Amino acid sequence: MNVVPTRLKDVVILEPRLFGDPRGYFFESWNAQTFRDAAGVAAQFVQDNESRSRRGVLRGLHYQVEQAQGKLVRVARGSVFDVCVDLRRSSPTFGQWDGVELSDENHRQLWIPAGFAHGYLVLSDSADFLYKTTDYYAPVHERTILWNDAQLNIAWPLDPGQQPNVSARDAAGAPFAQAPLFD
Repeated sequence: MNVVPTRLKDVVILEPRLFGDPRGYFFESWNAQTFRDAAGVAAQFVQDNESRSRRGVLRGLHYQVEQAQGKLVRVARGSVFDVCVDLRRSSPTFGQWDGVELSDENHRQLWIPAGFAHGYLVLSDSADFLYKTTDYYAPVHERTILWNDAQLNIAWPLDPGQQPNVSARDAAGAPFAQAPLFD
């Protein structure tokens, strides 16, 4: 596995070894020993999630203030622009974001530790998005930061004048300056 650092402390892109032939391909999307040895990811996952979304759907920026979740995310079909924001006050990259394209063609996965907000924009006609979490979903603890917060200034790959399709909850997210954070 190839491990690619991002601009954010502790967030890494994981590029699995692909074994292919004329019939198709195979790769390990999770192997505890390999991920621990290659990337220092020693996570214990408790929940797997899958979503399907159409082009232009933007989900996020989500996180849980308690039962904070580490996430291993990937795309099984289609492509997305995946973003995470460091919400850890003690981190040298606090308040910064990074984004990476994840697709069924590049097979990249992104490890996002607890303490980050996360979201993605669908770039293909549709996308099947998969993620493993280190803690259970707890709606009472979930928070949302505005996807277009001026302070974060995330460079979402939108066409000029294009508005993403966001849920009412995501449209009502808090500005970064008012968001609950981690130490």
